[in-house]
Amino acid sequence: MFLHYLELAARSARASKGLSALMVLALALGIGACMTTLTVYHVLSGDPIPARSARLFNVQLDAADMVGYKAGQEPVFDLTRFDAAALLRDRRATRQAMMSGTNVAVSVPDSQVKPFFAGTRYTSADFFAMFDAPWQFGGGWSAADDEAEARVAVISAALNDRLFGGANSVGRELIVRGQPLRVVGVLKPWKLQPHFYDVTLGSYTETEDLFLPFSTAMLMKLGHWGNMDCWGKGGNGGSPLDLNASCSFVQYWVELDRPEDAAAYRDYLVRYSDAQRAAGRYERPSNVRLRNVMQWLDAQKVLPADVRLQTWLAFGFLLVCVVNMVGLLLAKTLRRAGEIGVRRALGATRGAIFAQFVVEAGLLGLMGALLGLALAQGGLWLVRHSPSDYARLAELDAPMLALTLGLALLASLCAGLLPAWRAALVTPAVQLKVS
Repeated sequence: MFLHYLELAARSARASKGLSALMVLALALGIGACMTTLTVYHVLSGDPIPARSARLFNVQLDAADMVGYKAGQEPVFDLTRFDAAALLRDRRATRQAMMSGTNVAVSVPDSQVKPFFAGTRYTSADFFAMFDAPWQFGGGWSAADDEAEARVAVISAALNDRLFGGANSVGRELIVRGQPLRVVGVLKPWKLQPHFYDVTLGSYTETEDLFLPFSTAMLMKLGHWGNMDCWGKGGNGGSPLDLNASCSFVQYWVELDRPEDAAAYRDYLVRYSDAQRAAGRYERPSNVRLRNVMQWLDAQKVLPADVRLQTWLAFGFLLVCVVNMVGLLLAKTLRRAGEIGVRRALGATRGAIFAQFVVEAGLLGLMGALLGLALAQGGLWLVRHSPSDYARLAELDAPMLALTLGLALLASLCAGLLPAWRAALVTPAVQLKVS
């Protein structure tokens, strides 16, 4: 029977091409607008590391002075180098990593390629295991390399292609600031979006191309990009990156396997803060934050408020389109009252009439979905050419494609329920008498 209803629906669409095209266009516009904004929302609100996000925590300590202090406010955004080094030395978590970012010129010995700048992250040994870094060649460095200020580096697949033609470059050297670093690992293409472990460089910036030990970067005086807060005497005549400088610029992340481990680590942070205040380093009351990945992204408002608003507005527009489709289907049903009366007189049940009109609405929904998909792709193309830092991420993936088709069919079926019910209530005797 379904195929028969489908044939009747196709005949009806051909018989009233203008009205059918208007319904398909109305639904397609709603679906296109809705899926464009919903795809952007899906990309920006996604979990960047779903297998581990509940076990990775960002650490904040309030090391600043009392200038501008307000009770209950957020602590200093990053850690000082002194605090990060102290927490790393204590090793109270399953894994821990201190890190910051910069931009350095990179080249290789005896190369005809001119030095060029590469996004750089200096960090500690656990970084790669914590964040599930995928390896193409080699691996990361060790905690002993951190202690020894080893001249080692990990590079991205893109940087490996540019410097070494994509070959296994483990053991080879690259030049940073005139000094050689030995490559110990090459990553596979790796994107963590949003760039959650350091949002100071931009929430949707690319993953870095060069990684080296934090201690090595400090020895080489590589500098710093991103957020930096200083208070009191700041660098006290030296660099704000010095170990004892009153400046925060270090992101600190820990991996904790169980909720009770997170509670114990938070207690440890409070005790550490109390000890630093007793020693005269901290002035403010103990104020720590320990947030997992998704809590951290939410606290930093990584998802722009305008994207949320646009998504709600798009769903509102889809609702208007569905209401318009209901009206058009009702008008079409009234025009076919005579046909429905004849079918009822020939023995068609109300259920059969209802099913016929629901199938017809579904067919229109499928056509609206296909056109809406094309409109959504056009909308995403416009988004990708906008100046937003997340624009390049606006791609319609397989789940969103399935959602587009499903949403269109659901909207059309919902729009078809009332007209189908009205069609099923047509009285054959009245229509035959009128005819």
